[in-house]
Amino acid sequence: MKHTLLGAAFFAAATALSPLMAQAQEVTLRLHQFLPPPATVPKMILKPWGAQVEEASGGRIKIEHFDAMSLGGTPPGLMDQAADGVADMVMTVVGYTPGRFPKTEVFELPFMMTDPVATSKAFMELVETDLQEGEYKDVKVLGAWVHGPGVIHTESGVSKLEDMEGQTLRGPTRIITDMLKELGATPVGLPLPAIPEALSKGVISGTVIPWEVTPAVKLTDLVEHHTEFSGKEALYTATIVLVMNRDKYNALPDDLKAILDAESGQKLSAFAAKVMLERDAPGREIAEDKGNEIVVLDEAEVARWKEKAQPVIARWIDEVGSKGIDGEALIEQAKALIAKHGG
Repeated sequence: MKHTLLGAAFFAAATALSPLMAQAQEVTLRLHQFLPPPATVPKMILKPWGAQVEEASGGRIKIEHFDAMSLGGTPPGLMDQAADGVADMVMTVVGYTPGRFPKTEVFELPFMMTDPVATSKAFMELVETDLQEGEYKDVKVLGAWVHGPGVIHTESGVSKLEDMEGQTLRGPTRIITDMLKELGATPVGLPLPAIPEALSKGVISGTVIPWEVTPAVKLTDLVEHHTEFSGKEALYTATIVLVMNRDKYNALPDDLKAILDAESGQKLSAFAAKVMLERDAPGREIAEDKGNEIVVLDEAEVARWKEKAQPVIARWIDEVGSKGIDGEALIEQAKALIAKHGG
C-alpha cells in the first residue's frame, strides 16, 4: 500500500511538472547562408536578429550561424536545404533558383522598386496573403525583403545606354540577366561569392550589385567605374528571404513559435531592408575614397533605359501567364502594395 501511494504521488508530481518541463524545452536552430561573416546581412541583420530571438526566448532558442556555405553545398541549393532539413534556416536570394518562385519575380522587374523598405513590406505582405501557402509552401518564410538600388560596376565604364554593348555582366537572377541582355550586355548568371574570381579571370567585365555588398567582395579593388540611376525607380533589386524548415517550425512549442513570429515577418523584413539601404553609403564612400568614377545617369537618359527594358516585362507576363498567373494584375497588385507601405 505504501509503495502504491508513493508511486501515485510520484506520478501526480510528474504530471504536474510536465507542462513546466515542456515549457522549458530548448531548441537549437542552424542558420546557413552564402555570404562571408563581415558582410552586411550576416553581421548586421541575421546575427542581431538571432540574438534578439535568443533574448526574447530567455535563451530557450539558440541560433547557430553557418556563414559562407560552411555546411556545404552551393548557394542555388540553399532553398532545398531548408525544405529538406539539411539546415533549419537559410538566407538566400530567391532568384538563385530560377523559375521556381514566379510570383516573387514581380518585385525584380526593371524599374519596379522605388523605396526598398516599402517594397520589402509589400513583398512580405504578399507572402502572408498568398505566397506562403503558394510557391513557398515547402518552407516557412520568416522574412522577405529587397536590397537598395542596383548599381552597375564595370572595368570600362557605362555613361549611356550604348555603353552596355560589349559588356559581359554578372546578374544574380534570371529576370535581371534577361534585363541586362535586353539592355545590350552579355549576361552571366552567378551567385555573389563568384564575382571576384570571375572578374579576375576575365569571365565578366562587370557586375550589378547594390553598394552595400561591394566591400564584402572588395569590388572597388577590381573595377573602377560605377553607374547609378537618378529618379525614383531603381534599375533593379533582388528578392531575399530567410526561410525555415516547415516541420522544424511546426514542432516548436507554441510559446516559442509565438516568440519567433513576433521577431520575424514585417518586423524583420523592414529591419533588413533598412539596414541594407543604410549600408549603401559606406560602400559608395569606399569607391569615392579610391578615386573611382561614379556616373549618375540623368532622368532623360534613364527614360531611354526604361523604354529599352519594356520587353523584359512583356516576356515575364507571357511566361507567368503560361503558369496560370495574371502577370499584369500581379504587377498592379505589387505596385499598390508598395504604395500602401509608403513607396
